[in-house]
Amino acid sequence: MKASIELTMSPLQDDYEQHIIKFIKTLRDSEFEVLENPLATQIYGDFTPMMNFLTKEMAKSMEETKAVLFYMKVVKTDRHDYEPFF
Repeated sequence: MKASIELTMSPLQDDYEQHIIKFIKTLRDSEFEVLENPLATQIYGDFTPMMNFLTKEMAKSMEETKAVLFYMKVVKTDRHDYEPFF
């Protein structure tokens, strides 16, 4: 089953930027399609492998930070090629 996931990572510490950059680079190096914008990062692919990957990488990020928030939206379908119709 294909899925689209939007992620926002918010480390709650002064050196937050380095943790966000490291996490995004990990996403970029994955087998999944990744699109970025200034507010969030979207990742697209097969749901179960993508969630397994994200679970592992989010756990690593949590171990490396004092406190971190992850905001996640999940949509059942691959929406990477969405274009407004209006």
